[in-house]
Amino acid sequence: MAPIPFEPGAIRMLAKLMAETGLTEIELAEKDRRIRVVRGAVQAPMQHVMIPATPSAAIAAEPPAPAVAGVADPDAVLSPMVGVAYLTPEPNAPSFISVGARVEAGQTLLLIEAMKTFNPITAPKAGTVTRILVESGDSVDQGQPLVVIGP
Repeated sequence: MAPIPFEPGAIRMLAKLMAETGLTEIELAEKDRRIRVVRGAVQAPMQHVMIPATPSAAIAAEPPAPAVAGVADPDAVLSPMVGVAYLTPEPNAPSFISVGARVEAGQTLLLIEAMKTFNPITAPKAGTVTRILVESGDSVDQGQPLVVIGP
């Protein structure tokens, strides 16, 4: 089968649509032609290992409670979705961030894998990472605090 020629304009249009809508992946199919555009770095497959936690281990792994009970840290970056958090772009790579690191608005802090898609979680503002509340491989819920960025 001969390769299918693609129009650069179609790919640019899909990339523009992705940027406007915030999508990380888009695919168009028509008869025997298919175009798939993915934004962001290609991720190596990651192996997941589930280790059951004992009740005492689960309690020890919880992040410390905020200083004022019932009040979330206003500098916390919250998870926008349910998924699995990764602090590195691929296995054996350095972490995107570390405690004490200076970050700029829009900088990738971590990835959340949801439905086999890796979604970058970016810094909403510039500042210093004061706490990292998750570890690579942790399951996260929507609205869960992930990272605290202070002034």
